[in-house]
Amino acid sequence: MQALPYEHAIEAIVKRDPRFHPQAYIFLKEALDFTLKKISEENNGNARHVTGGELLLGFRDLALDQFGPMASTLLREWGLSQCSDVGDMVFLLIEEQVFGKQDSDTKEDFSDVYSFHEAFVTPYQPKVMTTLSNKA
Repeated sequence: MQALPYEHAIEAIVKRDPRFHPQAYIFLKEALDFTLKKISEENNGNARHVTGGELLLGFRDLALDQFGPMASTLLREWGLSQCSDVGDMVFLLIEEQVFGKQDSDTKEDFSDVYSFHEAFVTPYQPKVMTTLSNKA
């Protein structure tokens, strides 16, 4: 079976920049498709360009849905620890001419949209119960 063009692009990227695991790129494509579908549904079936922030929100939602409490661990294993890492992957895919971009798209669109800790760890931490003091 022959590798698909996206898989070829991932191989080329990982050869020159091995920071991110190949599976991270596969998940990123799934997150883009997930986000495009969501935006299309919200716009009566009309597709449009996805912004960096929208892609990151879709990435977060899909990761939480698919991986739950293991999302943080898995993303770390793939080399992802912050939103800008996702942006770096997007721009590597743009360089490889797999993803497109508009002139207004920048890597900064992926900076500090959310904290990976707050997105992927905090929802699964036990809630701290506050105790009521005795009012005697």
